[in-house]
Amino acid sequence: MATNKLPLVEIRVKGVFPTSGGCAVFMGNSQKVFVIYIDHGVGLAISMALRQEKRERPQTHELIGSLLVGLGAKVDRVIINHFADGVYYARLIVVAENEIHQRKIVEIDARPSDSIALAVQAGAPLFLTQDVWEQVEDSSALLEQMEGRGEEETPES
Repeated sequence: MATNKLPLVEIRVKGVFPTSGGCAVFMGNSQKVFVIYIDHGVGLAISMALRQEKRERPQTHELIGSLLVGLGAKVDRVIINHFADGVYYARLIVVAENEIHQRKIVEIDARPSDSIALAVQAGAPLFLTQDVWEQVEDSSALLEQMEGRGEEETPES
């Protein structure tokens, strides 16, 4: 599904919290916050990227980021473009430029969790299509409750 013509809403990661089955990633803007539940490993990768912390050895998302840089490419943006049956879908937009300044843009179907980890690591923006934005429930109150408990994911977890 091409995403370059859809109206987009810019979002950012607001918090990553451990849950009994993985992690809750809260994302949104000043208008609304929503949550995506992901596995613990990717939640930890996002948390560490937010804090700009690295492990002694590169983890999968750091490896992929390094490969992109080595190939002259970068994560340009992530677009969460579809939501159905409780599942989010995303597109990872990668841009590469060669030595004669020809640009190539590649749009890759990817899990939102992996895409978010790569975007945060690369400092790339995150977007939601307007259609998905209108479907997600506002979880601002739940985020405030989680922040009050002080349970945010830490690299030591």
